[in-house]
Amino acid sequence: MINKLNLENILFLDIETVPETQHFSELDDTKQVLWDAKSQYQRKEDFTAEEFYERAGIWAEFGKIVCISVGYLTFQGNHRRFRVTSFYGDEITILKDFKTLLISHFSQAKHLLCAHNGKEFDFPYIARRMIIHNMELPYKLNLFGKKPWEVPHLDTLELWKFGDYKTYTSLKLLTNVLGIPSPKDDIDGSEVYRVYYEDKNIDRIITYCEKDTIAVAQIFLRLRGEDLLSDDEVIHV
Repeated sequence: MINKLNLENILFLDIETVPETQHFSELDDTKQVLWDAKSQYQRKEDFTAEEFYERAGIWAEFGKIVCISVGYLTFQGNHRRFRVTSFYGDEITILKDFKTLLISHFSQAKHLLCAHNGKEFDFPYIARRMIIHNMELPYKLNLFGKKPWEVPHLDTLELWKFGDYKTYTSLKLLTNVLGIPSPKDDIDGSEVYRVYYEDKNIDRIITYCEKDTIAVAQIFLRLRGEDLLSDDEVIHV
């Protein structure tokens, strides 16, 4: 089925998120209580709500997006190129710029979005943050009333499961078993909080996010039985 898809109609993407504030103490009293309740199951008795706050970025209600990287394939004769770019800075600007890209270049019925674990994380996270900022959802993220086969989303994790929903396969593991160069050669998701708030190194996060986006495209190509992208075929714009 995926071999019938036109690769030029797919927008590959990845997002990086952090807690909405650097410190738990910066949340207002109500939000602190809500975080305590929200995180209780995950942290159990091992951590206090404040100690666990570094992980708040994985919840859209307590986090924010600091980078969205996107990539798409183009073909000119025998030449294949994967163009990758990133949106970063203020979260509202990130979301507006990403929405503009979707509306202007990936809004037709033929267009699809693809991410690793995107259906559980990236796509709903972006949509929730847009709603929180009172932004109208673009068509590609508005799933209200859509039937499952009408949802324009691809997920490399879901494709790899082949119907098996018992386990989670990380991007790092999947690239390893498929012989794809690992995108996790610098930082990983657990370090984004520190790099953003303490090191204040957004460039490092952008590089990490773009590598993950490239890895998603590589996995998709491998699942189709196609050649992996070479370094020369990847263009940063």
